[in-house]
Amino acid sequence: MVLYDHRGEPIKTAKLKEEFAAPETFGVRSVWQDTIASGLTPHGLAYLLDQAARGYHERYIALASEMEERDLHYAAVLSTRKLAIAGIAPTVTAASDSSEDEKIADDVRWLVSQPEFIDDYVLDLLDALGKGFSVVETLWDFSERQWWPKGYRWRDQRYFVIDRRDGETLRLKDGTNLQGIDLPAFQFTIHHPKLKSGLPVRGGLARLAAWAFLFKSYTLKDWMAFLEVYGMPFRVGRYGKGTSPEERRVLLKAVRQLSSDAAAIIPREMDIEFIEAKGGSGNAVFAAKAEYLDKQLSKGVLGQTMTSDDGASMAQAQIHENVRMDIAHADARQIVATINRDLIRPFVDLNHGSRDKYPRVEWPIAEPEDVKALAQALEKLVPLGLKVSMSDIRSKLALDEPEDEEEVLTAPAAPPSAAPPPEEPPEEPPETARLKPCAHCGEVHTAATEQSELDALAEDALANWETDLEPMIKPLRDLFERATSYEDIENGLDDLIAKMDAGPVADRLAKLAMKARGLGDLADE
Repeated sequence: MVLYDHRGEPIKTAKLKEEFAAPETFGVRSVWQDTIASGLTPHGLAYLLDQAARGYHERYIALASEMEERDLHYAAVLSTRKLAIAGIAPTVTAASDSSEDEKIADDVRWLVSQPEFIDDYVLDLLDALGKGFSVVETLWDFSERQWWPKGYRWRDQRYFVIDRRDGETLRLKDGTNLQGIDLPAFQFTIHHPKLKSGLPVRGGLARLAAWAFLFKSYTLKDWMAFLEVYGMPFRVGRYGKGTSPEERRVLLKAVRQLSSDAAAIIPREMDIEFIEAKGGSGNAVFAAKAEYLDKQLSKGVLGQTMTSDDGASMAQAQIHENVRMDIAHADARQIVATINRDLIRPFVDLNHGSRDKYPRVEWPIAEPEDVKALAQALEKLVPLGLKVSMSDIRSKLALDEPEDEEEVLTAPAAPPSAAPPPEEPPEEPPETARLKPCAHCGEVHTAATEQSELDALAEDALANWETDLEPMIKPLRDLFERATSYEDIENGLDDLIAKMDAGPVADRLAKLAMKARGLGDLADE
């Protein structure tokens, strides 16, 4: 039976055990490379990026590698993005519930559980995030009548030629063929992450970060030169008029030694003075520029700054963390498609034959769960009748189903309810409260209190409020009844106050004020 890969290329199983893209000591696939970053200028970087965009990517790939070696911040954020995927164990889903598909899925689970699968395969595939594409060669071994990957080899992107027609297809460099050699089926995994639309070689993060890397290199170089001048005080040695040349040489030697040894001896007659140099504020200028460029790198690689730089608040950090999780989901989704196409399908075809459906490797990237908010929501909603599956809650909290013999946590027993305290008889009102005369009728009421007197006064004030306010409301009511427009109301407001009679209201307020004053005098006695 002849097998075919996803491109329709036939499989030559006899060649699978041979290493196809091994490096050469003398040839076009050398492991050694010249430095690109040293002496790089803006003009040189622009030319390098332009050549890479035209398919001549060797110098760009070399620069991308050096950027990870020279820039600590770029290396850190790029590693963070890679480890967001490589740090999670993959899962395998069988093609169906049949026993055969479950057996095939078990074989795939064994394959992805090997340490070299993550360390030598997945991490090398994620090298494409910085450089636009990555290639890993699978070294197959046939033993016990089964094909198994005995190893994975990362292949330098400089070993490959980009097809001039589509700008995407890769061919292996060869000293006898300028167009390169076609890659055999089932032996190579080629990962092209979709970071932006366009050619894969133009989609790497190194292309995005190259200018920040160059400007930061200039900044650090200028900062070092600045510190040489302003970082240490000047040392001035003073000698007298009669100092001999030999004594001067002793003084000069002492001053020079102080720059590195910070210790020297001189004759008593000589003097060394330290002069503090001005210009320390320049440190802030260089530091601000370097920090700004680092933040731009964080945004470009991680999509945010708060998980790599200083954050302003917990709420903002949570929003930024969600942005980074979105990128992790996209990276996982894309690398899953590559692995299932270039490794899992060949593995299944070689051992079980071509199939309509294949087991699928997945990267279960879970969103961080707010346990406190979930517990508070359940505490309020479950008593209202909301039915929640315990298995769903366990999966959100990453908790397993307890076994029958395991000890489980339970709610603490409620303490016994205490007997209610005996009711105390109501206190008798004080004698002074029973003997106070009523402010309205002058009689003495045994149940009268200060609060009831004030209530009675308020009721008296509100008894005839409509009658008291009628002389004030009537002119306003008459104005609205005879007005035919807004202008009529506006014109009638000028003499409205003169027509309002506030006498009844003022008379009632005066009487109430006098009664309230009397109640206050009685309360003070």
